[in-house]
Amino acid sequence: MDDVSRFPAATLAEETLLGLLLPFWQLVIGGFVVFVVVVSVGRLARRGPSRMTTALLVTALAIAGFTVVGVLLEG
Repeated sequence: MDDVSRFPAATLAEETLLGLLLPFWQLVIGGFVVFVVVVSVGRLARRGPSRMTTALLVTALAIAGFTVVGVLLEG
């Protein structure tokens, strides 16, 4: 017999614990992403305006591409 069916309260407690930890880990990952973006923008800004323009165009194209793919896969 499966342990999950014998102890439903233990399973519920584990799911509740994961539910509480999930937002914390999302905040940690989000913090690292923000840190990396800030550092990379700083390095890019020091390299000069021509690199900054190219980076902005590439970023805009990537955002547009992800949006198109998301809309196509949604339907």
